[in-house]
Amino acid sequence: MTKPRDNGAAGESGCEEDIQLTLLAYLHRHPRAADTLRGIVSRWLPQQRYESGCQRIEQALDALIAKGELRRDRLPDGEVLYALNSRTRPSQPH
Repeated sequence: MTKPRDNGAAGESGCEEDIQLTLLAYLHRHPRAADTLRGIVSRWLPQQRYESGCQRIEQALDALIAKGELRRDRLPDGEVLYALNSRTRPSQPH
């Protein structure tokens, strides 16, 4: 049985939070990962769950950056690379 879609603001907020949690879970499993929006959409997230496309995912990434969870680095070609913010990365063994 599938979950009914809520097209209201609360549904969109829940979807964004779900994306944020999925992104953080991936990054905590792969703390050295970094990728572009295109790479994140195609490799980090189960595509079948995110039919809303890049715009919602980019909004979730922006929210995580605003919270200090992720960082955004602009590459020389203008592409943007997203990665876990170093202050939230698990400490590496010495």
